[in-house]
Amino acid sequence: MTSRDHGLADPEAIQEKGTVTHEEAVHRATLTEEEKIIERKLRRKIDTLIMPLVVLVYLLNYIDRNNYAAAKLQGIKDELHLTDTEYQTGLSILFVAYILMQVPSNLILNYMGRPSLYLGFFVTAWGLVSALTSQVKGYGGIVACRFLLGLVEAPFFAGVLFYLSKWYTKKELAFRMSIFYSGSLLSGAFGNLIAAGILSGLKGKRGMSAWQWLYIIEGSITVCVGILICFILPDFPETWKLLSPEMRRVAERRLAVEAAEADVDEKGGMSQMKGLKLAMTDIKTYVLALAYMCITGAAGFQNFFPTLAGTLGYSNTISLLLVAPPYVFMVFFSLAHSWVSDKMEVRFWFFFYPIPITIVGFVVFMTTDGFGPRYFSMFLMVFVFAQNGTLYSWIANAIPRPPAKRAAAYAFINSIGNSASIWTPYTYIQGEWPHYRTAMAVCIGLQGIGALCGIYMYIHLRMLNKRQERLENEDYQLTDKEINRLQVTADFEGIDIAAARQLQKGFRYTL
Repeated sequence: MTSRDHGLADPEAIQEKGTVTHEEAVHRATLTEEEKIIERKLRRKIDTLIMPLVVLVYLLNYIDRNNYAAAKLQGIKDELHLTDTEYQTGLSILFVAYILMQVPSNLILNYMGRPSLYLGFFVTAWGLVSALTSQVKGYGGIVACRFLLGLVEAPFFAGVLFYLSKWYTKKELAFRMSIFYSGSLLSGAFGNLIAAGILSGLKGKRGMSAWQWLYIIEGSITVCVGILICFILPDFPETWKLLSPEMRRVAERRLAVEAAEADVDEKGGMSQMKGLKLAMTDIKTYVLALAYMCITGAAGFQNFFPTLAGTLGYSNTISLLLVAPPYVFMVFFSLAHSWVSDKMEVRFWFFFYPIPITIVGFVVFMTTDGFGPRYFSMFLMVFVFAQNGTLYSWIANAIPRPPAKRAAAYAFINSIGNSASIWTPYTYIQGEWPHYRTAMAVCIGLQGIGALCGIYMYIHLRMLNKRQERLENEDYQLTDKEINRLQVTADFEGIDIAAARQLQKGFRYTL
């Protein structure tokens, strides 16, 4: 079937027609001055409502997920009579369920188009599961609750990454992703401070242990926030009723202009499965998934951070307090890191440079005994978190459109990335206290593999950018597939297909 059979102009006609509509196309390839004014107002509106909400929920997400580590210092392991292996299984089982839900959840989210209700429901659900974990009596109960917690937490993270990519451009994403990720870093600080307060103030109250109060208090807060999300979190730009028609139009156009394609899916339910197929046939999806797995595996020490701090020779309460400063430091550092990355529009070097820093941290922890160098090594280890915001925004630019593909890619990448959390807990062998050399060596190896993934992405995206330069040559003959993709953008913009081709000019993958 030819392009004429599709009712589209053939490539030669497109090129001839393109010379007539060039000025119009150039005009549509950028926002007007009036639209830029509206865009600034739109960005402020998004930043002041959406970002605080997602940061708050992510903070609660990590607190509810990682309070298991704090509960260990508060006696859960002894009270439930858990062996080292059983405790580690309770830690790992969450991520088995977490991975199973990733891809189907994001496809459903994109299909429904109601993040407020979808995410709000699951936030409420995981808060309830977390609170009920306080009532478990043994190994079977903790495994069941941790599995359910992973199941209901799964829709949030990959869902929010996809959700933010529907609101922000690539130049804005790294900094916003870093702000979003700061929720997890803050949870590492405040979650352990809360745990320390509960340990010292509520232990034994009403006949319950400190770890039980930890689950009840933190889970109850999450339930309240989840209900709030259902009512106040806006959905996608095209459906947010509080946006004026002009602001809604700019919200959609600025993403379409940036990606050189309309940010819309094909009509019909099959677009979700086609998006999954597109994601699974793109080599970038697998490389980014492997890179994220390496980061997550190397960051596995966060699940044992209170235990690692306990090797410094202080009481359980002091050990919990010592966890906070490295996280607080990284909150501010990662924000500056991602802000500069956005300004320079560079991803590779900002992904790469933390790797040698973290490796030094792992080596110092596994080879020294003094308080000073070992505690300093923890500040070096947390540099792995600076890579996250960079990688999240790199994903959005490397797999820009259509939304169904991006949703599937985010979910797949997140599921593969978190698979490292299934097996890395078993590398923290209690018999290797206080140096945990096996775990530290695994972290070093994973960071090395992550570095290779970053190098591959840099080389591959440079090659794709050179191909994009060839496509901009008006003598290049378009294929039927390329014409069909242009038609989607042309229909969205209300322009002809030649003008849509002009929108392609200037798009580049961020290196």
